[in-house]
Amino acid sequence: MGKYFRANHLLTIITTGMGIALFLYPFLFPELVRRFGASLHQNDFAYSVTGLLIVCLAVMLYQIQAEKLDTRMVALLGVLIAINSALRFLETAFPGPAGFTPVFFLIIMVGYIFGGQIGFLMGALTMAVSAVITGGVGPWLPGQMLTAGWVGMSAPLARFFVHMFHGEGKRIEVILLCIGGAFWGLFYGLVINLWFWPLIAGPVEQSWQAGTDAGTTLRHYLTYYVFTSLIWDLAAGAGNTLMIAAFGIPTLRALRRFSQRFSFQKTQPEGIWTGSVGGRGHET
Repeated sequence: MGKYFRANHLLTIITTGMGIALFLYPFLFPELVRRFGASLHQNDFAYSVTGLLIVCLAVMLYQIQAEKLDTRMVALLGVLIAINSALRFLETAFPGPAGFTPVFFLIIMVGYIFGGQIGFLMGALTMAVSAVITGGVGPWLPGQMLTAGWVGMSAPLARFFVHMFHGEGKRIEVILLCIGGAFWGLFYGLVINLWFWPLIAGPVEQSWQAGTDAGTTLRHYLTYYVFTSLIWDLAAGAGNTLMIAAFGIPTLRALRRFSQRFSFQKTQPEGIWTGSVGGRGHET
């Protein structure tokens, strides 16, 4: 039990630490920005994607070893990723208004029901597979994989509020997830912009400048965000909210039925990172 618990936290630390390092290293090593400019992430693309795929493989192997993932769950995850990738293809072919996107609905739902590790896989692999399908492979992909993975990984945090209001299986559960969907729409935009923000030129009051203090950097970034991304992310958050409101109840029921049919042995303490809501052998 202790071994799985430690491995649990180790994967969390590795995943989060790797992501933070990839997002922040241009700020910590400004000489690289001066040398490579906007092509910086083109140079680290292969290493970043390889590292992320290794992390995804490690998470999957851990889930199998901990008996939280079997062939049926792997098949279900593959089907859900394929569905989400198809939705992203349709979004690319027929763009919605502003930043509206349907792809985060399933990422949030899967993370909420099956736990943070499965949620991370759902988010990161959705972005990887859909990028291949839509021809969207580029230096932005590692940032998209990480941020979407974090959305899925953080989705189980909504359980705290659902438990607080005794809302499992009730309308309040969907309402709380709608609030979370609005937050995750803004969260994704706030984080993903950091991937390229230090590498682009713009007005002084909206740009990153090496040597500036943290307060100035934050003010410049927020100014940049408000003028370039806020309206798109509000639309993304609204889209998440509408999708959850419209399809949340039947989707939660379907995912819970799958969870109950997959008999997992409970070999470790359940929690936000690996637990589930309403599944056999899971936290209820």
